Amino acid sequence: MSRWQPFVTVASVVERAGRYLMVEEDRGGPHTEFNQPAGHLEAGEGIRDAALRELREETAWQVGLTDYLGLYVFRAPDGKTFHSHGFYGMALAHLGHGLDPAIRAAHWLTLEELEALERDGRLRSPLVMRRIHDARNGRFYPMDVIHER
Repeated sequence: MSRWQPFVTVASVVERAGRYLMVEEDRGGPHTEFNQPAGHLEAGEGIRDAALRELREETAWQVGLTDYLGLYVFRAPDGKTFHSHGFYGMALAHLGHGLDPAIRAAHWLTLEELEALERDGRLRSPLVMRRIHDARNGRFYPMDVIHER
């Protein structure tokens, strides 16, 4: 008997001067898609460590994670279920190295630019704006609600 398991992912909202750090991904469709720096948890990796790794790999930014946004459950149209841990952080330094091959570019976008991308259907999932709105509304949890060890 096979056991159902969700995909465990992480995503981070990083805001600086009214702009949000986003990645533009080439997913093989007619248009690129935009997402927060995000990805899957790797075997043996801590959730916070995964978020920091994805930030470095996808944006070449060093980020200090300050708050936990919570657990977001998303059921994709293809039937897959994702348990996405959301984080909030601040940009500390640009590392200057290359980006993950699937990432076309990292951008700092305004809320208005993101809303236009949402209207055009170019956001990776509805969770992108949900996490941003939660962050804008101060819906933060302390990092110590995560017990990993």
